[in-house]
Amino acid sequence: MLRRVLAVLAAVVLTASLTVPAAPADAATAQWLRTSGAKIQVAATGATFTVKATSWFGMETDTCAPHGLWSISLKQGMAQIAGMGFNTIRLPFANECLTRKTANSVSQALNPTLATASPLKIMDAVVATARAYGIRVILDRHRPGTDAQSELWYTPQYSEKRWISDWKMLAQRYRNNSTVIGVDLHNEPRGAACWGCGDRSRDWQAAAVRAGNAVLDVNPHLLVIVEGVQNGPDGSATWWGGNLRGVAKKPVTLKVKNRVVYSPHEYPSSISDQPWFHNADYPANLPGVWESNWGYIASKKIAPVLIGEFGTKLQTSSDKKWLAKLVGYIKDRGLGWAYWSFNPNSGDTGGLLKDDWVTRDKDKLAALKPILTPKKVAYPAAPAPAPAPLPPQPSPQPSQPGNTPPPTVGQSSSASSNGVSATLTVSSAWPGKYQVALALTASSSAKVKAWTASWASPGATGADSAWGMACRVTKPGTASARVACSGTEWGVANLSQGARVEVGAILNASKPPAKPVLSLSVTR
Repeated sequence: MLRRVLAVLAAVVLTASLTVPAAPADAATAQWLRTSGAKIQVAATGATFTVKATSWFGMETDTCAPHGLWSISLKQGMAQIAGMGFNTIRLPFANECLTRKTANSVSQALNPTLATASPLKIMDAVVATARAYGIRVILDRHRPGTDAQSELWYTPQYSEKRWISDWKMLAQRYRNNSTVIGVDLHNEPRGAACWGCGDRSRDWQAAAVRAGNAVLDVNPHLLVIVEGVQNGPDGSATWWGGNLRGVAKKPVTLKVKNRVVYSPHEYPSSISDQPWFHNADYPANLPGVWESNWGYIASKKIAPVLIGEFGTKLQTSSDKKWLAKLVGYIKDRGLGWAYWSFNPNSGDTGGLLKDDWVTRDKDKLAALKPILTPKKVAYPAAPAPAPAPLPPQPSPQPSQPGNTPPPTVGQSSSASSNGVSATLTVSSAWPGKYQVALALTASSSAKVKAWTASWASPGATGADSAWGMACRVTKPGTASARVACSGTEWGVANLSQGARVEVGAILNASKPPAKPVLSLSVTR
């Protein structure tokens, strides 16, 4: 499922605590892992290692750095993750960022050594900082380019050869660093992707074997994490990357044994409706759904299962029931997991932090308590300000509690066309970018074939990323610049009578439009 990145203007910077803690005892002695049946183990001792992770995203977007570094330091973020009780982070990245010379939206004041660093150097810093806090790292190839996710593991711009080559490069880069425990080969294969169908151009199971073996040729100690597909070989359909039914007959078998971990993604009804959410016995029916799609892999001790993404804003009764049932399922079976997300700026789920990048979401952490135990970690103070500003481009500066977002944030505009109504909201802004949310509701039963929404955005230069739609800017960089976004994939397919679809985008602009006026065109 497409991750909806909602960039939020930071408002508070913590100054609590005084020093960076000494590295925990296990940080300097981190050991390689292996699989044994349904368990992940420390290779040297056989002790069970249960992955308890959260995703800190941003390196897969045009920022090419973990989000929030405009508001907190890398050490502050990692201290939060360790303090919440996590032992691993899942680090999404885009291949495009691996060759970029610089990242952006990294505060010089808060992260002086990272503001001008390359994305690869920032990745090195994430790994080093994670190690200092006793946290392991899973590298997640989330996107080929920073503009969008892809159904398959390759695109016209990023070939399979490039995909494998980049994985080999990263495996070599961290070959002697057991902090990096695994590689999540490709995020959420879907659509045309099949499992074991024999068509080299779309057979994800076969591609995972090719990439997995290539990675292990470089570093035989890594775990190879393989997500599912959307459509199973038996005709069943579920979440993007969530269908692992094909493993029963065609598992991923690599040259190095005891390295494969299967990783489905699971989400609640607030993300996208599914038939099982309407069963009379919901949520008691959920374990059966999970067992059929992927749980059997662990139950039959074929391989470990790591639930690579799950998350919710925890605002509906259905979502609360779903999360409680999933947490119980994870606990009872001793599964590994990675919560989406640490960031507050995931548009569909929110995160474990509030929008200030400091305050913890107590309700979500309480819901995770059966599988997550917080620990005491000293929170580092922000670095002292540099004597003179040195950033190569404007960087967000820490604001004080009580500051309010720009007056344009929260501005909205509505329009309707051909039985579809839409509301555009400027949901957040920060230096050089702003975020919009677009909610569409269909009142007619006639199928929506296409829609386009547009608005004036003086000075806009392009789209950073979008979900549920594709965006372009005409007359970029001028006073006449205009954004036009057209629905794609679920942004169109889910727009049935009475249904509400929420899509969005991040735009590159010095400031949001003061009073956006929405235009909408719908084709049925």
